Amino acid sequence: MTPRRVRVRFAVLFGLLFIASGAVLLGMTYLLVNRPTHSSVVKYEINGEAGRQPTIHIQPGGQGGDAPPPEFALDAQLRDQAARMHEAQMHDLLVQSCIALAIMAGLSVVLSWLLARRVLRPMRTVTAGIRSISARNVHERLAVEGPGDEIGDLANSVDGLLDRLEAALESHKRFVANAAHELRTPLTVERALLEECLLDPDATADSFRENFERLLRISTHQGALLESLLTLAVSERGMDRTEPVDLADVVESVLLTQLPPDQRHGVRIVDRTEPAQVAGDTALLERLVANLVHNAAYYNVPDGTVDVTVRRHGRHAVLAVANTGPAVPAERVDELFEPFQRMSRTAGDGHHGLGLSIVRAIAAAHDAALSARPGPHGGLVVELSFPLLVKDGERYEIWPQTRAATASK
Repeated sequence: MTPRRVRVRFAVLFGLLFIASGAVLLGMTYLLVNRPTHSSVVKYEINGEAGRQPTIHIQPGGQGGDAPPPEFALDAQLRDQAARMHEAQMHDLLVQSCIALAIMAGLSVVLSWLLARRVLRPMRTVTAGIRSISARNVHERLAVEGPGDEIGDLANSVDGLLDRLEAALESHKRFVANAAHELRTPLTVERALLEECLLDPDATADSFRENFERLLRISTHQGALLESLLTLAVSERGMDRTEPVDLADVVESVLLTQLPPDQRHGVRIVDRTEPAQVAGDTALLERLVANLVHNAAYYNVPDGTVDVTVRRHGRHAVLAVANTGPAVPAERVDELFEPFQRMSRTAGDGHHGLGLSIVRAIAAAHDAALSARPGPHGGLVVELSFPLLVKDGERYEIWPQTRAATASK
């Protein structure tokens, strides 16, 4: 429905309401004025002198027959004339009231039209703003100013929708750009190997096997890369629903199933955990912990250690992972959480530089505050502070103050 149609309906409905209420008021007034008076006995007294007009004094008398009968009775013609005069007065009252009602009804329609136009003016701004926004300028916002009324709430809701849409589009663009950037070199190598197999006239079965083994390793690497990119895109998009998850159980599960002792690169993992419930997605939290621990174990020194800690701190559940790896320059800490950023660019190490990017995206999806700093003796210390869940009977709820603090970010 266009704003013009809304204004028309508003004006018509307001005018009809005014006419109905005015007609009811007019009818009640007419009935009250035309209502017959209560009968009463009156006393008539005629005083006069010779040569002067007699004077008639009328005063109320008592009820019933306690007053003497009148000494003077009005003529029947006078009574008829009084009745006709009363009827004419009532008719004039009705006509004039209807004319006044019609004038005021028209005036009310005009005023309601102008009022609706003024009230719906922000709606036209919102409509024009929405129509002007496309994929090319999705960063623009309506930013409607004025009182916090329903139209302002609608504009704020649309701005929130645009925020989520922009985040989804940016995530899609980054996914495509990152995939194209990282897959360009492996695809070139695969094509070269296939051309070598086809164009080499002296190719043997062993050379074919060697090339196919290289192709298999490259395709495996590509599959892992695409899986990481998909996880990153899903994490940046956020979660549709959450459930109570114990971070201590997540750490224990990851250390037992995804990082057994033979895959710890010779480092010692020390876990100190206590139960801490958070609202989240179990699979994403397991991926977060696995990425942190894998990176801490891989980028470490021989016979190094990895400390994994889960503790309750006030209204938050804190997950901390620290290692004893090489020294990390403080100015490079933030860079490590960007896609495809690594401490070393060694080819063929099996790492894509997406691990910490996925950690940051999953943390943001869980409203967790992430901080990282160089370790005192080398390595990196990563801490994540999640809103803590408290148990209320059979239900878990986010600590109220934590929820308010998270919403104010």
